[in-house]
Amino acid sequence: MSDLTPNIFGRNAPGSTAILSEATVAVAGCGGLGSNAAVALVRAGVGTLILVDPDVVEASNLNRQHFFQADIGRPKVEALADHLWAINPDLQLELHRLTLTRELVPTVFAAADLLIEAFDRAESKQWLIEAWCRAFPQKTIVCASGVSGLGNSEAIKVRRAGKLVLCGDERSEPSEGLCSARVAVVANLQANCAIEELIKAGRGVAPAGAPVEAPRDGESR
Repeated sequence: MSDLTPNIFGRNAPGSTAILSEATVAVAGCGGLGSNAAVALVRAGVGTLILVDPDVVEASNLNRQHFFQADIGRPKVEALADHLWAINPDLQLELHRLTLTRELVPTVFAAADLLIEAFDRAESKQWLIEAWCRAFPQKTIVCASGVSGLGNSEAIKVRRAGKLVLCGDERSEPSEGLCSARVAVVANLQANCAIEELIKAGRGVAPAGAPVEAPRDGESR
């Protein structure tokens, strides 16, 4: 363990560090949602992340994703890994630079306790939710729906249905464009919900929620 690691989490909510340090969270998509959510999870003390994304960093990503000029041209999973290790060098990472498919879900995410869905197309979100729930019916998936546009912060909300958690406004369209702050709000809301679910599971608290519809187009890359 790094000499600095115990001090990083000294201001965490009481009792959370011990639970989160043993948790494994998968992040499907390392763009605006996934990269920012991953940073929040690491700062909270999650011990292991599984990162999945096939793409490289582009200049157009820098308005909302946790990357920098020096990252342009690098695989997103590798660039993000370096930024996360810069926060916590003791973090365990499993990197997959690949295009995720339904068939890969059970193997790629076998070790995960929870999944952050950070895709940008509605149809991809739909099959990922279906594949995850089929492979891991007892594990939570935290999804995003509606992150585009500016302002309108009061429209962003969280809905739960058993093991499905949905964050976003559920109605904004990609044609409205993407604002760094709004994307980060939803990404951090996903991370906060994931942390909450992990803590509840660690303390033996049962989840609750009402049915929700499938996500709309969102933002990852």
